[in-house]
Amino acid sequence: MRELNCHLYLADDYSALSRRAAELFAEEARTAVAKRGRFLVLLSGGETPRHCYELLSRKPLRALVPWHAAEIFWGDERFVPPGDPRNNARMAREAFLDHVPLSEGQIHPIPFRNSAHESAEQYQAQLLEFFAGAPPRFDLALLGLGDNGHTASLFPGTPVLDEKYRWVSEVALEDGQQRITLTVPVLNQSATVLFLVSGEGKAQVLHEVLEGTPNPQRLPAQLIRPEHGKLIWLADREAARMLTLQEGELSYGTK
Repeated sequence: MRELNCHLYLADDYSALSRRAAELFAEEARTAVAKRGRFLVLLSGGETPRHCYELLSRKPLRALVPWHAAEIFWGDERFVPPGDPRNNARMAREAFLDHVPLSEGQIHPIPFRNSAHESAEQYQAQLLEFFAGAPPRFDLALLGLGDNGHTASLFPGTPVLDEKYRWVSEVALEDGQQRITLTVPVLNQSATVLFLVSGEGKAQVLHEVLEGTPNPQRLPAQLIRPEHGKLIWLADREAARMLTLQEGELSYGTK
């Protein structure tokens, strides 16, 4: 199996992790604009990226991002109205999108329609139009890691893990939740995937994902293997306390 361009970076605490993530965001944005004239980014929800987002809305980092060339997308969304506090796009708007020079035309949230399936179909149609029918390739995909091994809305044992053709899919969970997610093939087209992992509650699952036996049906985050890009794991010391891996280049995913 082809080796991955995979790296592990450690931060002392959540504050340092958030600052490093924001710096990486700005670096990837400048690189993408210099090479291709635009920066296409997938945002994640949850609480872990919130402070990173807030830092991007403030000096000095705010001035380091070429916002005029940015296009903002999401890797997943809960099937809730845009105004719902659980909505990922609402969190990102409150944390930074409403505080940086972006037009509404540069922001592409997952739509809320009559059903999760209809929402997924419409977002796929939007991506088809934006990418002119070519497979989506994002410059940066921000992802988190759930304590059950999920990432985006790719949950253990769900049919979406085996999806090969659709770019966007609905996901029904056992507790009745419905979500919309980009699929594994699309996420793996990204130029850079950045996982943010914080807190001692993530130590066990991070250890299992990076150092355990490959079992992607139980640990879907193991499915994320950028085909022609790089994979970065950025964890704070609490989340990394069970790892034997050292900071730097990883052999993760080459088995």
